Amino acid sequence: MSNPNLDASTNHSTEGESKLVDALVERSRKAMLEFSTADQARVDEVVTAVAWSLYKPENARRLAELSVKDTGIGNVPDKITKNQRKTFGALRDLMRVKTRGVIERDSARGIVKYGKPVGVVGAITPSTNPAATPVNKTMMALKGGNAIVIAPSPAGWTSTNATVETMRQALTRVGAPVDLIQILPQPVSRSMTRLLMEKVDLIVATGSQNNVRSAYRSGTPAIGVGAGNVPVIIDSTAVLDDAAEKICASKSFDNATSCSSENSLIILDDVYDSAIEALKRAGGYLTNDEEKKKIKDQLWVGGKLNRNLIATDADVFASRVGLGEGAEDARFFMVKEQSFDPHSPFADEKLSLVLTVYRAQDFDQAVSLVTGILNVQGRGHSCGIHTNDIDHARRLAEEIDVVRVLVNQAHTFGNGGSFDNALNFTLSMGCGTWGGNSIAENLNYRHFINTTHLVTTIAEDKPSEQDLFGAYFEKYGRD
Repeated sequence: MSNPNLDASTNHSTEGESKLVDALVERSRKAMLEFSTADQARVDEVVTAVAWSLYKPENARRLAELSVKDTGIGNVPDKITKNQRKTFGALRDLMRVKTRGVIERDSARGIVKYGKPVGVVGAITPSTNPAATPVNKTMMALKGGNAIVIAPSPAGWTSTNATVETMRQALTRVGAPVDLIQILPQPVSRSMTRLLMEKVDLIVATGSQNNVRSAYRSGTPAIGVGAGNVPVIIDSTAVLDDAAEKICASKSFDNATSCSSENSLIILDDVYDSAIEALKRAGGYLTNDEEKKKIKDQLWVGGKLNRNLIATDADVFASRVGLGEGAEDARFFMVKEQSFDPHSPFADEKLSLVLTVYRAQDFDQAVSLVTGILNVQGRGHSCGIHTNDIDHARRLAEEIDVVRVLVNQAHTFGNGGSFDNALNFTLSMGCGTWGGNSIAENLNYRHFINTTHLVTTIAEDKPSEQDLFGAYFEKYGRD
């Protein structure tokens, strides 16, 4: 039997939250209406102002420091780099495209395309990137002429709120409606976030898979991202020291908070010992069996990752786990698995500076290991390879169910867009239907606009019956 007092309290709370969310969305729509007359140049000016609000060195540092203090996740220098690099790269991408008015003409096909806003965007953002992700999504939303309401992780509310206030100040500076950017107030609850998802026009969810699934169940058009658990191969042709340096830089960046951070390394047998030595030179610490057990016993508590160990500095991790001499000077920690066990926690994402290492007899086994690891978690997300044999990379692209295969790159820096690859800069990686997502690419401006097609007639394009059915008739007849 239900408690009537509890029910009344819950209903009252939900009613209050509903009114609050309604007010936020209404202010968003008014701001959008005011912004609707902005031409492309004005839109780009506003997007640039928001980008500068985080890229500005003192702001990038202040918000990085607050993010680490707020969440206890990652480290300040790398958060600064992330705040600036992702914002700069995204701004580069956005300044090269049109989203207002005529965005494309195809005279030969009689098609003219017009870009228009999708409406009010509800953005679910994670505690791992409480500054960079909200700004990244906001830039894309504003580029399409939309307003955005951010629903942050409760653990990152303080730093995300400070980021939103900084962006709103940037809007004021350029005379744009400040309510184009808003945030759910404290305390952020599941019910309030759910109400927001039901009332906006588009949801963009980054973070836990529970958030993503909730977004898809909301009844509102939603874009979610999949879980990471990146496996990377070092094959017999790789330049080992180069591969090791890139793996170290990627794995250790922001204490492995990125979903694109390497979680497993698969090394071919004939270069295994040399590759391990290269990884040690780059800053890796190879654990022994006793240390491996300590990590297993402490990194997972009750089947869940231990918040006291995830995304901590290497010396802190080594000290808390009780690793041996020299571990505190390392940049990441290697744990050897003698064989692949899908039930081992080391086959899963670790959100820490722990890298699982497998030894593959040949490339066939390496490919099989990649598939097995991604079937544990991360299917659809990405994998990588260090190689001088492009056919090996092509084989991964042909056989592995991922959206991205990175070749000879530091995975964390390349997967979400880089200045030396053509992926869009983003902090939200779509994983296709393999990862339970509606997009199979990096989140980008195209996901924040609707397109109207103006269609005029062209010379008739109608093939003959023989053109279309001829080969079939010849092989199977007309019966």
